[in-house]
Amino acid sequence: MQFLWPEFLWFLLALPLLVLLYLWLMGRKKKLALRYASLSIVREAMGPGQGMRRHIPPILFLLAMAAMLLAAARPTAVVTLPSNQQTIILAMDVSGSMRASDVLPTRLAAAQAAAKSFLKELPRNVKVGIVAFAGSAQVAQLPTTNREDLVTAIDRFQLQRATATGNAIVISLATLFPDQGIELAAMQGGGMGGRPQRGLSIDTDKKEKKEFTPVAPGSYSSAAIIMLTDGQRTTGVDPLEAAKMAADRGIRVYTVGIGTVDGEIIGFEGWSMRVRLDEETLKAIAGKTNAEYFYAGTAHDLKKVYNELSSKLAVEKKETEISGLFALAAAALALLSAGLSVLWFNRIL
Repeated sequence: MQFLWPEFLWFLLALPLLVLLYLWLMGRKKKLALRYASLSIVREAMGPGQGMRRHIPPILFLLAMAAMLLAAARPTAVVTLPSNQQTIILAMDVSGSMRASDVLPTRLAAAQAAAKSFLKELPRNVKVGIVAFAGSAQVAQLPTTNREDLVTAIDRFQLQRATATGNAIVISLATLFPDQGIELAAMQGGGMGGRPQRGLSIDTDKKEKKEFTPVAPGSYSSAAIIMLTDGQRTTGVDPLEAAKMAADRGIRVYTVGIGTVDGEIIGFEGWSMRVRLDEETLKAIAGKTNAEYFYAGTAHDLKKVYNELSSKLAVEKKETEISGLFALAAAALALLSAGLSVLWFNRIL
């Protein structure tokens, strides 16, 4: 715990003086009472309180004073609060390897089911966008709170060849920051003959780029990207370069790996290919953006991962001023002290 106005803590040194003052007053009261000859009169002068009970209200009042002084120093602490996350981009791999059935019924079907479950767990005010990527990356659904539109977009996925994980991150960033002029085609130097590749840039019209100042990784709390993939990058932008773009904008990129880590040959419709989950790169992407990497080897694991992500994105830990809590405690202690004093001794302290 830290304090915004720590200089107020010096006033806590006055509390021992109040304790000494209280002890002096109690001693003075006792000396005055001993002047009376009758012990019964002495007890009456000392008050109806017996034993430690007569000291409880002053002790509570002293604690109230301490709580008030701590509140005046404006303490701060890292607490868990409802997240103000407003937009989440789901970047989902739709490469041909997602047809594999090592995750039942298939990797793609398991990913679609887990994504739908994830949507149900999120607060309704959170916008979600869908980016589908294989050899290229495209926006399947712009950010919206309409869960039916999102489910429809997820059900429309069409499998394609190749895997461009870096492109998925860049297109997700372009969706989150449409005014920053993020163009994937420009990052790749254009397509054949210097012409932009079709389907890679989210914007068809060139926009004036605004001045950009990098921020701390993970510091942008209003948006996040969740990227699910089962393979390693075979084309497109370097994913670590794309991750740096996300980190410079404070965007966390949570990565989810599904399928085979060691790699295997998957064949269908007369052709085959070797797929391998590049966990090292996925971990590096998450680490660079101050996020986390998750591995899902089964459909059950994948659903658990999305459930954990929904809980992480629904709440967040942040440093918050908690002086109000100390003020509330001070008020409660002061009222309790006065109430007990009136109840036991018919007076306030």
